[in-house]
Amino acid sequence: MSYALQTLWHEKARYASGVLAVAFSAVLIALQCGLLLGLFKITSIPIDNTRADVWVGATAVPSVDLGKPIPGGYLSRVDGRPGVVSVEPYIASFANFTKPTGGTELCYVLGSLLDDNTAGAAGVLSREQREALAMPFAVVVDESDLGRLALDKDADGVPKINGKRVHLVGTVKGLKSLAAPWVFCSLHTARQLLGPMLPPDHVTYLLARCDSPARAREAVAELREQYGSDMVAYTAEEFSFQSRWYWLTRTKAGLAIGYAAFLGLLVGLVITAQTLYSATAASAKEFAILLALGIPRWRISLMVLAQSFWVGVIGIGFALPVCLGLRALGAQFAIDVDLRWEVLAGTAVITVGMALVAGTLALRSVRQIEPMSLLR
Repeated sequence: MSYALQTLWHEKARYASGVLAVAFSAVLIALQCGLLLGLFKITSIPIDNTRADVWVGATAVPSVDLGKPIPGGYLSRVDGRPGVVSVEPYIASFANFTKPTGGTELCYVLGSLLDDNTAGAAGVLSREQREALAMPFAVVVDESDLGRLALDKDADGVPKINGKRVHLVGTVKGLKSLAAPWVFCSLHTARQLLGPMLPPDHVTYLLARCDSPARAREAVAELREQYGSDMVAYTAEEFSFQSRWYWLTRTKAGLAIGYAAFLGLLVGLVITAQTLYSATAASAKEFAILLALGIPRWRISLMVLAQSFWVGVIGIGFALPVCLGLRALGAQFAIDVDLRWEVLAGTAVITVGMALVAGTLALRSVRQIEPMSLLR
């Protein structure tokens, strides 16, 4: 290993293209995966920004934005279970937003209780905003959606949701939507806005807080066993993942981004393999001397693989600060690149594996080396 690393250092100009190819592939894979995760985190915003531990909804709800009305009486099925601290209703539904400048936009109404200890109120809402939302038909939206809803312009018209006038009492930051803008309001306002779209005494979800994650899992398992035929229960983590997975597979965005990452991996593989092949061929005389001295061919092959391993490691070393820098740059433009440790670790494993495959392809030049070539 140390000899292979010394060879790379002394012949760095020869191996530079391979290292850069590996770094390019690593950057592309990490950024593609980070962008994908960051993009689909948006779809689970209503879940991730509440304090609920358990979500109860209609049977087979694939995503949080596709909930269907359930009877409010289901609350008694959840309340009073061991470990369940509180249960509350939650309303979530698509609605038609009429802009004050004219035209319409699809929005997603999120209605919750607004007390300090409630589970459904978004965590980014300040106490003042929650107090303001207690007024009838008061709403809060993310600041990134102001232009989309024409709420940043002075206009003669007034904003409406499903034909009912609403007034903006504040904005939040960091809750940008993927499809329809999130509109936060009180539970009472949500009922008034949805009208006949939500049957009387029905809600979209029931949100429960538990005294521990273990209790939440137990409550979910019990609810599924007892009432699985007419409602479904998830822990917040399960429902968040399912919502992201649904949008990932539904839009095929994961396939497109994965294909682009595969092309980057393929380019890196070809360039790295060619670099290692050329470097090995250029060292044919030195390898022939080693063979003539009785060094087994497998030892030479092992050294070539060691070189490919270090090319991968060094490439990862160059790629990591580039990825972090590009993530910071994206954050300046409100682009979320989710480079969690699993993404970085997976990228490192795949990239080093690619370098080893490239080294294996380069071994064909070792098999062509013969000690007799020294006599030519």
